Amino acid sequence: MSKREKNTTFRFKQFEIVQHDNVHKVGTDGILLGAWANIAACKTILDVGTGTGLIALMLAQRSVDDVSVTAIEPDVSSFELAQQNISGSPFSKQVHILNIPLQDFNHPKPFDLIISNPPFFENSLKPPSEKRKLERHTDSLPFNDLLDSSSRLLVSTGRLAVVLPVTEGDRFISLALAERFHVSNPCAVFSKESKPQERWLLEFSLKPKPNLKPQRLTLMDEAGYWTSEYQTLTREFYLGF
Repeated sequence: MSKREKNTTFRFKQFEIVQHDNVHKVGTDGILLGAWANIAACKTILDVGTGTGLIALMLAQRSVDDVSVTAIEPDVSSFELAQQNISGSPFSKQVHILNIPLQDFNHPKPFDLIISNPPFFENSLKPPSEKRKLERHTDSLPFNDLLDSSSRLLVSTGRLAVVLPVTEGDRFISLALAERFHVSNPCAVFSKESKPQERWLLEFSLKPKPNLKPQRLTLMDEAGYWTSEYQTLTREFYLGF
């Protein structure tokens, strides 16, 4: 293992995530999505682009024992780390991981929930590392591919949940509406009240639901401390909360 690939470990209350510099690391986006996603009445969940397995493990922790989480990851290095993280967790029997891109993935039964922290850069300058390019840019998972595959793999009452920056989230909403998805639970995320919106947490359904006013989530107060609402959302996971 090269110096650049030195492993570090991110510890949560019930599991650990081993990671290194050449994979997409644990970040606020993934933690937000894993804690926020609605898993009510879900028996089968698909985590698309699981990375090191973070969101899959968060959803397994939040679920009862008979809920099955399938995690797919096309990158070999990330897949191997996710395998390690899942097998070393208390949820190894619930989470099943495959080294496959979404575009090639098929499943005998549709899913109740598909969740993804997808790549989102399209026209911005790409980083020099080919690996980092594929992690952050939509080359590996175009938005339309995610939507088409979700439509194919979801039950009729299923849901799709994603986290995206505002501009990309707005575009994803437009594409989803064109694909006959319906926005069922939008949440605007702000780092601080004094700053512009930074992220969308978005849930879509295949069947129309009553129009909902977007929720609002602020992560920090003006002094730089985590807000009570963020602590409440993530308390099951962070060691310090």
